[in-house]
Order: sequence, then structure tokens, then C-alpha cells
Amino acid sequence: MTMKASVKWLDRVAFVGESGSGHAMVIDGAPDAGGRNIGPRPLEAMLIGLGACSAFDVVNILRKSRVKFSDCRVEIEAERADAIPAVFTRIHLTFIVSGRRIREQAVERAVDLSASKYCSATAMLRESVEITHEYRIEADPLEEIPDEERREEEKPDR
Repeated sequence: MTMKASVKWLDRVAFVGESGSGHAMVIDGAPDAGGRNIGPRPLEAMLIGLGACSAFDVVNILRKSRVKFSDCRVEIEAERADAIPAVFTRIHLTFIVSGRRIREQAVERAVDLSASKYCSATAMLRESVEITHEYRIEADPLEEIPDEERREEEKPDR
């Protein structure tokens, strides 16, 4: 399968990238490098792509496992080399899945499968970068509790 994209210089160190599917994004350098801060830096965009690729897998695996969740997000932290090229030396992804009564084993399995089998971005980067993953499950207090569950939760302990 062939994928295509294009990148066009706008001005200074700003570019517009367009995906083969027709979506565009502005990418800009840091102000100290002549940028105007009108878009993510190129390597920030790479981290966002890695996070989105991994989250895509996790969400699909959770859905196929019939896990009811209200939110899934990924916080990504990376370290770069001090020398040029300032490549990533370590990337850590933290998945936060929100909902009620989420099975921990299901989230762990989804994150593990994404990291080890399905995420193309992880597969490409892991040969040159240490990539680690963790997850947290957070209760969603705004998620509506069905009446029968609410009554069950309100029963006093005997």
C-alpha cells in the first residue's frame, strides 16, 4: 500500500502539510528558530501521530472487547538527544481510559496488543527508540448510572 503526503513552505520556518486523504495542518518552528508558533513543531507532530496511532488501536480493541468507556486519551513524554540530530531517545505513553466498571485486564490487553502487534508507528520507532507504555483507569463521575444500578449501589451493607 502506498501513502502520499506533501509539505509546502509558507514562510520563515512554517509549512503546511497535506495528507493523501486531503487533510492539512500547519507545522512551524520554535520562535527562537524563526517560527511564529502557529503550529506544532515537526517532532511534536510525530509524537501526536504516535499517540493517535496507538490510541486508535486501543479504542478499537476495547470496543471489540465490548468494554464500555467514555474517554481514552494518551499523554506522551519524550526525551531527545543533546547532540544534533536531536533524535528521540525515549518515549513514554500513558493511556488514560475513563468510564465505570472498566475491566483492568481489558485495558492492559488493549495497550499491550497495540504496543506489541498493531501500532505501525510504534513498530517503526521501537528499533531506534526506547518506547514504554502504562495505563490508568479513571472513574467517570459524569457518566449516567442506570436506575437499577443506582438502586443497587444505594442499598446499605448488611
